[in-house]
Amino acid sequence: MRLTKEPFYLPVGREIQLFEAAAAGRLPVMLKGPTGCGKTRFLEHMACRLGRPLVTVACHEDLTTADLVGRYLLKGDETVWVDGPLTTAVKRGAICYLDEVVEARKDTVVVIHPLTDDRRILPLEKKGEIIKAPDEFMLVVSYNPGYQTILKDLKQSTKQRFVALEFDFPPPDFEAEIVCREAGVDAGTAAKLVAVAGKMRALKNRGLEEGVSTRLVIYAAILVKKGVDLNLAIQTAMIKPVTDDQVIQKSLEEIAATLLAGE
Repeated sequence: MRLTKEPFYLPVGREIQLFEAAAAGRLPVMLKGPTGCGKTRFLEHMACRLGRPLVTVACHEDLTTADLVGRYLLKGDETVWVDGPLTTAVKRGAICYLDEVVEARKDTVVVIHPLTDDRRILPLEKKGEIIKAPDEFMLVVSYNPGYQTILKDLKQSTKQRFVALEFDFPPPDFEAEIVCREAGVDAGTAAKLVAVAGKMRALKNRGLEEGVSTRLVIYAAILVKKGVDLNLAIQTAMIKPVTDDQVIQKSLEEIAATLLAGE
């Protein structure tokens, strides 16, 4: 739960200052942005910076209220209550991070509402208890607006309970520095990979549903660091993961080859 080493994070704006202010004001925070742009890394960095434990929940459509708050389980001849991750975080004054909260069922998300206003309480209906959140407790959710649909979106009654920090892919020079730091490649290689990623991101909604994440750029750089040819690393880590369409894959390979040839 508690990170022993502060993860590297390169700020591109005032996100650190804003998060610290929200934490000091006991406000819940929503991190908005595309997949793989650094939301989770940012939160890990902030948890370590603030010296708070971090409890992460990967949300999915089968996540129930009991999965979050806890349930009674049979152990031997007796029935015992086992806290869920949300209850654990509240009791320990931790940061509870609901990753991709839009994937959770709407009836499950409602359980967090009492923790996101001035009550800051967590009702445990099955136990007949109400837990008051300590000042150190903080609720953070992540949300990718690019995936929202009529069926999968946060209700306004949920959205308007959070302050929102918006994230996007870093500017090229920032992203290249991140790739260098994370993968250990030289600056020239990092710059080439970032340039290819930028060209591919320009094709979002024109054949690609989502742009190439910074995470995938780092994966490609790691492959290069381990001796894989640059073009093959791009194909393996940056092209094939984002599309299954072979025609589009071929087009992206040609874009990458042309860009690299012009370097």
